[in-house]
Amino acid sequence: MGFGKDFWWSPFLDFDSFVSGWVWGDHGSKTGPDRRPSEGKTIDRDRTEYGRSGLGPVRSGPIRQDFGKFFRFFGKQLGVIAFHSTKSILSNIKVRHNLYIFTLIFLLLKVNMSIWLIRSRRNCGNLLKTLICNSATGNGRYEYSISCNPSASLFMARRYKSMEAEKELFSSKDDGKTSFEENHVHRLEYPGGKIAFTSEMNFLPGSSEERVKCYRLLDQDGYPILSNMPEHVGKELALKIYVNMVTLQTMDTLFYEAQRQGRFSFYMSSFGEEAINIASAASLSPDDHILAQYREQGVLLWRGFTLQEFANHFMGNKIGHGKGRNMPIHYGSKKLKYFTISAPLATQLPQAVGVAYSLKNDKKDACVVTYFGEGSTSEGDFHASMNFSAVLDAPIVFICRNNGWAISTPVTDQFRGDGIVVKGQAYGIQSIRVDGNDVLAVYNAVRSAREIAIKEQRPILIEAMTYRVGHHSTSDDSTKYRTKDEINHWRTVHSPITRFRKWIERNGWWTQNEDSELHIDVHKQVKNAIDEAEREEKPALKDMFTDVYEELPSNLIEQERSLREMIHRHPKEFPTNVPL
Repeated sequence: MGFGKDFWWSPFLDFDSFVSGWVWGDHGSKTGPDRRPSEGKTIDRDRTEYGRSGLGPVRSGPIRQDFGKFFRFFGKQLGVIAFHSTKSILSNIKVRHNLYIFTLIFLLLKVNMSIWLIRSRRNCGNLLKTLICNSATGNGRYEYSISCNPSASLFMARRYKSMEAEKELFSSKDDGKTSFEENHVHRLEYPGGKIAFTSEMNFLPGSSEERVKCYRLLDQDGYPILSNMPEHVGKELALKIYVNMVTLQTMDTLFYEAQRQGRFSFYMSSFGEEAINIASAASLSPDDHILAQYREQGVLLWRGFTLQEFANHFMGNKIGHGKGRNMPIHYGSKKLKYFTISAPLATQLPQAVGVAYSLKNDKKDACVVTYFGEGSTSEGDFHASMNFSAVLDAPIVFICRNNGWAISTPVTDQFRGDGIVVKGQAYGIQSIRVDGNDVLAVYNAVRSAREIAIKEQRPILIEAMTYRVGHHSTSDDSTKYRTKDEINHWRTVHSPITRFRKWIERNGWWTQNEDSELHIDVHKQVKNAIDEAEREEKPALKDMFTDVYEELPSNLIEQERSLREMIHRHPKEFPTNVPL
């Protein structure tokens, strides 16, 4: 028997109607007009149930009226033979003929099968699905695919004139042993990509049982973990890194003490996080842009910001970067591509993505690196910037210093997931967790991340695991919420400077005498810088209103006039070392 190209198989393949009539075997009864489900047929709720075979609810249907007499006539004689012969027939007939075979078996199977089907509906359902899906995925002249319509028929065989359309909607693999769902995976092209369906209801776990591993190259005592270590860090670079780490530590110590002496207003140290600062900065290019938080003075130090410039900024003198107009820790340098720090948490993150997107549009061979603490990931700006960078494919490297504490809030009270690294994956961003106290690991990770960000034009997230040894700031006393023993343990046992020094000493690149001389020399440099900065003149009063607008607006002119009048009325209340 042959069929034309435009033959529509719905009368034979309205399985909602067919199966319902087949199951209940009530072919002689009348249920109303012969209408298709899509035309609004009424469902007999008393006869609706869900079969174990996965076909869903079975209902009354008109096709049982059309073929009832025919089925009863052939039922007893041919039904059993047709059922047991189906599999062998299908295995020996080419796939493109399966619809013809199905039509024949369709007429034979209606034997007095209602009793058999009630007893073994699952087996029969699987047989029916095999017939349907073999036809649907065949390589014959006419391509078919199964679609689901919950408001009408459960399954409909639909012919696609485009073979490509069929392949996009339907894919399967049949090993003869798996279930129907595994053999015939239905995928739908949603906006954003194809998604496969499953009948199993599984909720994704909140976090995996095993935490994401931490990338490390040097153990706690400075011994290489690998026999063949990456040779990205040679003697010259290693010594420069070490000198800068010692300088940063010494600078933190003396500037912290100077603030405690009342010589300037505020300071934040990076004790315990020297490797993140210096090693990451060493892996970058001078053309890369930096948007930091407030504990990355080491990055600026590596880029060429001198100790004297730091001291001038802290003391707020007239040659300092901020001229006393912002907080002492709000560093910045246009020449060194280091954006000036701002106080609110995480505001630098979406700004960094914008800068990265600008570099992308200008086709610059550079990227943006932005730093933040794990506490900043609780801010909305973090999530906005992650999604922003992923969607725009911005060349940016996010470096999170997970030092365990957001001021006095431990990480256990900040989030429930596995740290920060897993947050990147949620936004479609490649991520890595690295030992933030291992100089070589940080250097290699940031170096590789930079290459990916520039070459592939995509964001990268790095979670650097470390510990904040110092207080949050000069306004904090961390012994109120953690023990001194805990602090001393991390200061001594897990010191990144000590670990790296042991490694360069074993390589024969450094000696104890050189180390002692370095500490003495840097100590003198920092003290001299502080003394020199204190002797420098303070900014003039007018500088309070300059460097923002090319021409002062009227409101600032009025503010300056009002301030000068107040100083004239109360001269003793105004500092004498500030030029008017």
